[in-house]
Amino acid sequence: MAFKDRTATSSSSGSFVGWIIHAVLRFFQFVLALTVLGLYGAQLDSERKHGAHGDSRWIYTEVIAALSALTCLVYMIPLVKSYLFFAWDLILFVMWVVVFGIFGQLYITKNAHDNLSVQQMKNAVWVDLINMLLWLLSAACGVVLFFRYRRHKSLYTGRANA
Repeated sequence: MAFKDRTATSSSSGSFVGWIIHAVLRFFQFVLALTVLGLYGAQLDSERKHGAHGDSRWIYTEVIAALSALTCLVYMIPLVKSYLFFAWDLILFVMWVVVFGIFGQLYITKNAHDNLSVQQMKNAVWVDLINMLLWLLSAACGVVLFFRYRRHKSLYTGRANA
């Protein structure tokens, strides 16, 4: 959803609704990325306090969550046409698939038995799944918008095909 979309006179109500949907999607992606940062960061901190080194799987997840949060912040800048970067959304989707696969295999079948740490990680796996699906949705929307708007006129003069 770009600046051009929000200022178009032909369908301003539709573009505003599209911008709202875009903002809500990015907001949920941002909040869930921060949630993952907190959940996995707490596990890494617990390991550090017990003298262990951080496991690469948790560090990978922290990096992916940080990249996701940063991407959401950049995409929320009003003049950024985030649909042009649908490939990056697709890459983040694949990275979230890896995160869900790793921790799903570790924790989905594990029985918590009043173990708060295991229950917390089981919950984190489902947050990973939702994150994965949201990035797939944003990549799919980006592909649709990219092919829909790629033949429009330029933003500033309106004369050249953009």
